[in-house]
Amino acid sequence: MSNIIVLGAGMVGSTIAIDMTKNHTVTITDYSEKALQKAIKKCEKLTAIQLDVTHKKELQKIIKPFDLVICAVPGFLGFETLKSIIEAKKNVVDISFFPENALELDALAKQKNVTAIVDCGVAPGVGNFILGYYNELLNLTHFECLVGGLPKLKKWPFNYKAPFSPVDVIEEYTRPARYVENGNVVVKEALTDVELIEFKNVGTLEAFNSDGLRSIIYTMPHIQNMKEKTLRYPGHVTYVKVLKESGFFNTEKIAIGNSLVSPLEFTSKILFDEWKLNDTDEEITVMRITLKGENTEGEHKTIVYHLHDEYCKKTQTSSMARTTGYTATAAANMFLDGLFKERGVFPPELVGKYPLCFNYIFDYLKDRNVLYLKEEF
Repeated sequence: MSNIIVLGAGMVGSTIAIDMTKNHTVTITDYSEKALQKAIKKCEKLTAIQLDVTHKKELQKIIKPFDLVICAVPGFLGFETLKSIIEAKKNVVDISFFPENALELDALAKQKNVTAIVDCGVAPGVGNFILGYYNELLNLTHFECLVGGLPKLKKWPFNYKAPFSPVDVIEEYTRPARYVENGNVVVKEALTDVELIEFKNVGTLEAFNSDGLRSIIYTMPHIQNMKEKTLRYPGHVTYVKVLKESGFFNTEKIAIGNSLVSPLEFTSKILFDEWKLNDTDEEITVMRITLKGENTEGEHKTIVYHLHDEYCKKTQTSSMARTTGYTATAAANMFLDGLFKERGVFPPELVGKYPLCFNYIFDYLKDRNVLYLKEEF
């Protein structure tokens, strides 16, 4: 039994902390006392500490006695928080999905003799584990990830509920999307190249460019074609584009009466209620990972992984929290069990290349009824 600290008591962070209590002693932290009390109410095994992770010295002091840190803070806090954790010489599993390049901290992690496994969610996360594993078996030429979290009950106009902060979702809609085509990195606006795709048990969804390839642009440069697209119900993109093109996501403050407010702050406030995913709102996570390549005999192979996961009524846990959080706890337990001992910063594709690690992750998820169905042809 290890002593674990989880930074962030949001929907995903609290799910991570509760799952880790099955085998470990767990402390959970958050800036919000309300979030901490909510987590404690769900699991009395947790110990709670109120913490502002931007106070670097306080953060490093609090994490000092723990065997492993799991970082589940909002994306805009992620990079600096991860850097502080590494500087404190603490091993860490991170799911904050910050926009910066985590590999920039690799040299620091090696210097501090630390292991940092980053992007350990559903996407990025599971798709990367799969890519890393099959990269060792096939000469890959194509990688595609289609993924989205969707409410079961559609509510006009957006037909969407966010398990994360609206600011983080809007970041996904405004950050330029990178993909790889014929060996070249292509940059386009997010929300472009919309296509309609059929999914079993869901129906028609729209897929659009988003910046989800992240680390694999750097770690898998030999793969000639790589793309990630986000999934939403049809019509969502049009409404978001109206907001985007009308300036509602702008960060420059404007004068309203005697106050200065950025359109993004205003929009996020409005969308917080519109997009808020309540504890009992039923939703689903849909993902399709497709890999193409040749085996050592020169035979063409296509590998497809399908995920269709739903809100768990028994534990009142959202699908996105389950699929994201349990991937993080799988990686945490894998590390604590001694299956991965390298030092530095590692996105999941650099961990999944080891069969023992890959099988551990998927066996762990299967035990929690997060099921990935594989096709091969």
